[in-house]
Amino acid sequence: EVQLVESGGGLVQPGGSLRLSCVASEFDFARYSMAWLRQSPGKEREGVACISWTTTSTYYADFVRGRFTISRDNAKNTVYLQLNSLKIEDTAMYYCARRTSPNTGCGSLRPREYESWGQGTQVTVSN
Repeated sequence: EVQLVESGGGLVQPGGSLRLSCVASEFDFARYSMAWLRQSPGKEREGVACISWTTTSTYYADFVRGRFTISRDNAKNTVYLQLNSLKIEDTAMYYCARRTSPNTGCGSLRPREYESWGQGTQVTVSN
């Protein structure tokens, strides 16, 4: 069974930083593009960033571009999301997920193109 375990969330003040991690297991991690998505109470899940399985391409939602950075370490089966210059509106549960098919680029950040969600890690930005 595919497993994705997120960590690194927490409470931070506006302007602060966090680094999220997602450890994958029970599938060939290096063959899958990976994404981070988030969901706030009362809102639909939205894509935040994706990194291709080849590691050569990254994609970001407009609302995080320039502030967040996605990366991966295939040797550790781990994908990361560095969150800088956090805003109150970044408060959400953050999930990692894999692309629905192997050897496929990111394509888009539409949640329906990703599967096998982890349990999420909560990021709260507040004064």
